[in-house]
Amino acid sequence: MQYGIQLPVQSQSTIYAEPWEAAAGPEDLLDIARIADRAGFSYVACCDHVAIPRRLAPAMSTVWYDPVATLAFLAAATERVRLLSHVAVVGLRHPLLTAKQYATLDHLSGGRLILGVGAGHVREEFEALGVGFRQRGAVLDECVDALRAALGPDEFPEHHGKLYDFDGLGQRPRPAQSSVPLWVGGSSPAAVRRAALKGDGWLPQGDPRDRLPEQIQRIRDIRAKHAIQGPFTIGAIAEPLYVGTPTWDVKPRTLSGGPQELAESLRAYRAMGVHQIQVRFRSRSRTELTDQIAAFGAEVAPLL
Repeated sequence: MQYGIQLPVQSQSTIYAEPWEAAAGPEDLLDIARIADRAGFSYVACCDHVAIPRRLAPAMSTVWYDPVATLAFLAAATERVRLLSHVAVVGLRHPLLTAKQYATLDHLSGGRLILGVGAGHVREEFEALGVGFRQRGAVLDECVDALRAALGPDEFPEHHGKLYDFDGLGQRPRPAQSSVPLWVGGSSPAAVRRAALKGDGWLPQGDPRDRLPEQIQRIRDIRAKHAIQGPFTIGAIAEPLYVGTPTWDVKPRTLSGGPQELAESLRAYRAMGVHQIQVRFRSRSRTELTDQIAAFGAEVAPLL
């Protein structure tokens, strides 16, 4: 079972951001990504929002780094860790624009991109960019098909759909990977179905442990019904973690303890059929976070 991390600093929703992140910046992100790279993390992830309306700013904050720029910045400072958009709201942009940005990122990073996509949920973003909010599911469905073509091996990709129509338009550089993994995010029935039918993987959005087996079985049933073959990566977002015995209030939902104890708890995800877990650590500083990342990689991960 692989493990990855949604990077701190680059998005600062009050749901998960730690107080120290408010004053953090590029050097903190670089250090964290480098430590995660060395600690064997499968990926580092970055979120996507263009602009946050005032009504949501108190909860979501307005700190949302651009995922392409951020992941490209970190790609140059890391060696093997993969670069995940978790998730790119691709319906906000034309697929050819999205393909140009992410193909370049994959090319520059030597084939380390995982393109995570989602429908989005902030109405004002869609309205400001001239995209229909109520139709965002249908828009995402076609975007996925268009991106499959645009990120494929052909220099002149072709797609003919209801919303997007293109051919005879060349784009280089091509992705370094022959096939960029495309993971679909979301936990609604529509999102789970979209992941099963169109994705190479599923990125749940906060499903508790007791709900995951039902969701995973639904994906398996849909793929079996439509005779879809091939590898499919099932993900999960683990509870917040603290390696060791904390001496401060890490909140009730946090899993803490020694390596054996944490690994035993996290192995329950593997038993459900999960292939990769996204972990987040409670911390009071960048140093405490990087110490947690290093300890997890050295002491907990080998037991997974």
